[in-house]
Amino acid sequence: MALDTLLIGILACPIDKGTLLYFEDDDILYNPRTKTAYDVNDGIPVLLPDAGRVVDAKEDKRLMAKKASAVETGANSPR
Repeated sequence: MALDTLLIGILACPIDKGTLLYFEDDDILYNPRTKTAYDVNDGIPVLLPDAGRVVDAKEDKRLMAKKASAVETGANSPR
C-alpha cells in the first residue's frame, strides 16, 4: 500500500530531520546521507530511530541508481 501524498509531504528522518527518498516498489524510506532504510508496512512508515537498518554499499548503489523513480519527502514541512 502506497503512502498518502500528504504524509509524504511532512515526513523526515528521525535521526537527522532531513528529507527521505520514498521507494514505493521497495516499501522503504531511505536516507542517503546516513545510508539508512526505514520500512513502510501496509502504508505506515516505521520511523523509529532503532527501526532503521543501515544498508551496504551494494544496496545504496542500487537505490541511488533508481533515485529518479523515488519521491522526496518533506516538501510541505516548514523549515
